[in-house]
Amino acid sequence: MSTNPSSPADGAHVLAVEQAITSRMSARAFLPRAVPRETVRHLLEVASRAPSGTNTQPWKVYVLQGGHRDTLVDKVCAAHDALRADPSLAEQYREEYDYYPEKWVSPYIDRRRENGWGLYGLLGITKGDKERMHAQHQRNFRFFDAPVGLMFTVDRIMGRGSLVDYGMFLQNIMVAARAHGLHTCPQAAWNGFARIILPHIGAGEGEMLVCGMALGHADPDDPVNGFHTPREPVESFTTWLD
Repeated sequence: MSTNPSSPADGAHVLAVEQAITSRMSARAFLPRAVPRETVRHLLEVASRAPSGTNTQPWKVYVLQGGHRDTLVDKVCAAHDALRADPSLAEQYREEYDYYPEKWVSPYIDRRRENGWGLYGLLGITKGDKERMHAQHQRNFRFFDAPVGLMFTVDRIMGRGSLVDYGMFLQNIMVAARAHGLHTCPQAAWNGFARIILPHIGAGEGEMLVCGMALGHADPDDPVNGFHTPREPVESFTTWLD
């Protein structure tokens, strides 16, 4: 079989790539089954082929397993609980960049609500059930029990374009993970706790937290992994100019 990257792909290769992309989901429950370090390293090596402006490759990755993972989980969960008890602490836990808009408008707010209530509905969490909402949100800070947690940073000196580059790198990790039978959950929820996370992982003073990610084997028996978000039809976001 030809290894020339410019040669046309056969049907099996096309199907494999498309299956890896379309089967990707944000898993929210993982099995305790370990993921070998060499597998994680391989995924990162593959993902590093992502394009970046003038080949700057702005990504920096911190892999948390074992005690380092568990200690960070304890620290952030404690801060999350403290923030709930004393909302004035919010000033200490601000995201360094705006992941979401300051003002929500349609159709984005509608999709956000559909996503949130679709997930909570599946879990039986009703509107106003603050206890269970808090507990479910905190599942983020436990990496949804995944054995591998990833933290991604970028040098603050870099421009906004590096976040575009980063998105392609993150997608590569998630798609490559599917090729190995693994699942992921990209997590912006960690961003507000950067002041705890960055020292814990040993990041330099010039680094900014981009997001976290859970990596592992999804629990096929947990109902939460039956939640799949809808996608808009191509016609709704595409303008054809012939």
